Amino acid sequence: MFFYRKFGGKLRGMAASMYIVVEGEDPGFDIFVNGRSLARHEDALEKLALRQGVKPLIEFFSADENSMSLLIEEGAGNKELIQRLPPPQWYSPDDGLITVQALVRALEDEPQQLGSEGEQVLSELLEYRKVLEKTRSRDLRWHLAVSWR
Repeated sequence: MFFYRKFGGKLRGMAASMYIVVEGEDPGFDIFVNGRSLARHEDALEKLALRQGVKPLIEFFSADENSMSLLIEEGAGNKELIQRLPPPQWYSPDDGLITVQALVRALEDEPQQLGSEGEQVLSELLEYRKVLEKTRSRDLRWHLAVSWR
């Protein structure tokens, strides 16, 4: 959370994307999820998660050296931060699935509660679920990262 909080902790006003990083060089499956709608609705998703009694998605954020280097290339950070980064935090896919499944259940019948992009947010959450299920099946860990463009 260090890096995320360092930049104000809000993604909505930026062209940001929240994406999953799986531990290791190559997990052996596609982990790409666009994540732009999730980033734009991060505040609303945090409130929804708390109402559902689960950990908000953004609490699975961790900055690692690779994602930090990408952010610096995109102009969203400075090189000095890389040297002060704590080690990346890795999470159990089961913990992430608890949050993702609660958010999916909360949005399935009423995606419009997040406005016109509700369907897209739900779609990205369903993609997160697939990635986390594959991560679990391979006994790997994960965290969220953020890309600004």
